[in-house]
Amino acid sequence: MLECGLIGERSYIPHDDGGEDGPVTSSPGAGADPCTASRLLLFSLRGTSGRSSAECSFNKDKYLASLLSHPSPQERSHPDTILIYTNNLSSHFLFFITTERNDQEQKVRIKVLRETCGRGNYSFEDINQEHLRHLIVDDKHGIIYCFLPKVACTNWKRVMYVLAQGEPYSDPSSISGKLVHFTNKIVGLNTFPRPEIKAKLKHYTKFLFVRHPFIRLISAYRDKFQKNNEFYYHNFARDILRLYGNQPHPPHSVNDAFAAGIRMSFNNFIQYLLDPRTERRAPFEPHWRQMHRLCHPCHIPYDFVGHQETLQEDADHLLKLVGLDDDIKFPPTYEKETSDGFMEDFFKDVPLEDRRKLYKLYREDFRLFGYTDKIQS
Repeated sequence: MLECGLIGERSYIPHDDGGEDGPVTSSPGAGADPCTASRLLLFSLRGTSGRSSAECSFNKDKYLASLLSHPSPQERSHPDTILIYTNNLSSHFLFFITTERNDQEQKVRIKVLRETCGRGNYSFEDINQEHLRHLIVDDKHGIIYCFLPKVACTNWKRVMYVLAQGEPYSDPSSISGKLVHFTNKIVGLNTFPRPEIKAKLKHYTKFLFVRHPFIRLISAYRDKFQKNNEFYYHNFARDILRLYGNQPHPPHSVNDAFAAGIRMSFNNFIQYLLDPRTERRAPFEPHWRQMHRLCHPCHIPYDFVGHQETLQEDADHLLKLVGLDDDIKFPPTYEKETSDGFMEDFFKDVPLEDRRKLYKLYREDFRLFGYTDKIQS
C-alpha cells in the first residue's frame, strides 16, 4: 500500500498525463485520492512494493517556480517548512522550500548590489582602516559582519559575542545589549594589518543586514529623540531645536525640555539632515548615516544581504549557510516592522520638496539594496 502524508495548507493536483495544475488553495475532498491530491507545505510519501510511487510524483521545478512567485501566508510564517518528495519507493528526497526561496532572493539582492556598484569605479584601496570599524570578525567560524545601527545590530552583536566566547554557546538573548556595545570580546576588522584584512575578506563569509532607509530614519528618531536620552538631547536635539524648531534658548536638559512640552519634531530632524551645514561640521552620526557609507558594499564583496523586513527568516537562513543553525538561535525581535501608513504618518508634515531632497540624500541606499520610495508624491 502507498500512503501520501497530507500536512499543510495548499493542495497540488497532478494531471494523469504527467503535467501539473498549479498549487490550489482548497484541500482535497473527503473522497479524494491522497495520491492525486497532496498538500504541499509538507508532502510525505511512504510506499511498499506493489504500487508505483509515480502516481504521487510531480514536477518539482515547476512547483517551485510557482511557489517562489506566490508563497502562501503560511509559508511566509513557517520558514522551516519542507517538502518531502520522492520518485521511487525506496528513497525520499528532502527539498527545503523556504531555503530555496531564500537562495533565490539572495541571488536577486546580490545581483542588484553588484550591478549598481558596477556603474562606478570602486576599489578596496579607496577605503582606509577607519572605514572598516563597523565590520566585526569571527576567525573561528570565518565570518565578517558589518553592523548598521537601527538594523538589528544589537542582536547580531549578541550572536557575535556568543560565538567569540566559544562552546558551549550561551543563548544570545541572555546577553546584555549594553555589554555587546562596549566589549573587547568582539574584534573589529580594522584592528588587523592590511594584508590580513584582505585575506579575511577574500576567504570569510561577509554579511550585513539593511533596512528601508526612511524606516531606519524613523527608528533612529524615535529611539534617540522621542525617549529621555540626555546624550542625544545635549549633543543634537538642542541645536536642532534652536536652528529649526523656533526655540532660540532651548532647555539645558532633556528632563526640563520634556517637562515644558518642548520636543524636537520629525520634520525638524529632516531639516537638520538636509541642511548642507550639518555635514560640513561633521559626518552624519552612524544612526542616520547612509548604510553604504558604513559598510561600503561597492568596495567589499558581501556574500549575504539580509533585510530587516524579513529579519528572522534571513537570520535563520544565514546561520544555516554558515553551519551554525544547530548551535545558535537568533534572538527574537520585538520591534514591529512599520507599515507604509505608519511611515506616511511621520512624513505628513514634511513638505514634498523636502521628501524629494531626502530621497536624493539616501538614494544610493535605495538603489543598492533594492528599496523603493513611496512618499515622494
